[in-house]
Amino acid sequence: MTKKIWFLLIGFIMLPSLLHAAVTDMLILEDIAPYKLFTGVQGRAFSGPPFKFSQSNTGGILDASGHFAENDISYGASYTEPNGRFPFVKVEVTQHAGSDSDQWLLHEGESSFRGRTRENHLGESVSESTSIRELNGNKLFDHGNIDYRWISNNIVVYIHYTDLDGTKPEPLEVVNAYLAKHPSTITLTDTELKSAAHSELWIKDEMDRRLWLTDKWFLQIQTGKATQDKVLREAVDHMNVFLDYRDKYFGVGSGSEKRALSLALQAKDGGTIKAKFTEYKTWWGVNKDKSISLP
Repeated sequence: MTKKIWFLLIGFIMLPSLLHAAVTDMLILEDIAPYKLFTGVQGRAFSGPPFKFSQSNTGGILDASGHFAENDISYGASYTEPNGRFPFVKVEVTQHAGSDSDQWLLHEGESSFRGRTRENHLGESVSESTSIRELNGNKLFDHGNIDYRWISNNIVVYIHYTDLDGTKPEPLEVVNAYLAKHPSTITLTDTELKSAAHSELWIKDEMDRRLWLTDKWFLQIQTGKATQDKVLREAVDHMNVFLDYRDKYFGVGSGSEKRALSLALQAKDGGTIKAKFTEYKTWWGVNKDKSISLP
């Protein structure tokens, strides 16, 4: 056996254990009493082999905020309540790659918690307040006592549990186990979170971020990492969000601007879209330090 083939064989033998080590660095792949690690429903036809976790090359929960994923890896596991058969607590841990996108992790972690409502078990629309909660010396976003999210350096942990009747206890054993594994690096306090100053800062940071994302997508054409069609769609989406915020908080109407962007996108007119982007960046540079009116 040649030395090259021997090294290949050693690599194939070691690869599963290396991958498993990476997963167990992120997830707890065992029971967290009293919750059981979900590995599939036993006895169900076509259920396939037992599984302990999922893995994807995405930005995880932050994708909904438009996070620019760069070599991020998201891992998921679920746990059942005592005597349960189906997932009750879902955990997602995303290892972000340490790229420049990660400067926005805390901001994006807060994003979907702002002004969210849900339907309760009676079909009523309920406002879910977000707070900074402290558990065992760790600060985390707590949304309606059903969603928990925190940042641990460049790792984002998201835990969601299902309680349709509103009668089950919080799965704090799971939350605390993951806090021990990935301690929170959030320093924001609940008082700061709920202050007008923080809201104004977050809104302006969001406008900054949307322009940053537009710039980031345009760079993908230069590097050949995305098609022009994809880049223009993403750029217009982020510019539209910027325009919505500018309209709401600075009183600059967005209707005609959004129509112009839509027409340019339909025509695949990258020149017009880039010119509009330059116009918005110039406007923002002049106006970003002005005060805004909060509702």
